[in-house]
Amino acid sequence: MRCPHCGTIEDKVIESRTLANGDAIRRRRECISCSYRFTSYERIDERQFMVVKKDSRREPFDRQKLERGVVRALEKRPFSQMEIENLVNEIEDETAILSKGSGEISTSTIGNLVLERLEKLDKVAYIRFASVYKHFNDMNEFLQEINNVKVQT
Repeated sequence: MRCPHCGTIEDKVIESRTLANGDAIRRRRECISCSYRFTSYERIDERQFMVVKKDSRREPFDRQKLERGVVRALEKRPFSQMEIENLVNEIEDETAILSKGSGEISTSTIGNLVLERLEKLDKVAYIRFASVYKHFNDMNEFLQEINNVKVQT
């Protein structure tokens, strides 16, 4: 593993931890040259499935896109990086399961999975994600979604 600080490829693993029900491994590493510490993740590289966009275009599933959306929704909320990582892993696992038959999954299915998880986890994050995902056009749509969340709790 190349050190992100000095570029040397000599390092040692300090700690390994299993994540996401055994589907991923998080490793803390230390560069032997400069003693810089960094984290790497290992996961099984399964067959890439395709995401079907609203305009019927298809593109490979991108975990980083999913993670960016979840991180942005949970920004400045009381959740650790580990909790966010586990949430993203759960959603990724679910999308992989749902796409098994056809090798494809729609963006709306992924968006709904994220909304379901965020609604259970944090109402503020849910509203943040919903406002972008559902393309709120005005304040009334925003308030209506807030009222829907209030009624359910």
